[in-house]
Amino acid sequence: PEGPNIGLIGSLSTYARMNRYGFLETPYRKVHRTQGRVTNEIHYLTADDEDQYAIAQANAPLDENGYFTSSLISVRLGSEITTRPPKEIDYMDVSPKQLVSVATSLIPFLENDDANRALMGANM
Repeated sequence: PEGPNIGLIGSLSTYARMNRYGFLETPYRKVHRTQGRVTNEIHYLTADDEDQYAIAQANAPLDENGYFTSSLISVRLGSEITTRPPKEIDYMDVSPKQLVSVATSLIPFLENDDANRALMGANM
């Protein structure tokens, strides 16, 4: 039986950390806007900070030098999902799994599961 907090997950997402003020931060790879190149430089951002930047998905295709291979990249900017050219992107996710906890990331085909089924699997 579920309690009154159904749907509330009490585990940290993958790679998340708590800053000195008690806020959660998650890592992102820095994108040099002048070049449109993704670096290995990691910056941790809070949820408030994330809203100010265009953030590309971790699975956006890159070449061997860290440049985006497409002319338009899917990004999230605040609460909007849009496309932007590489030179207008600020950060890139470090991993597609950083949105979920370590236990939840072990659920096979999570992205194709029904939300209720995924929640039940995460609670097991």
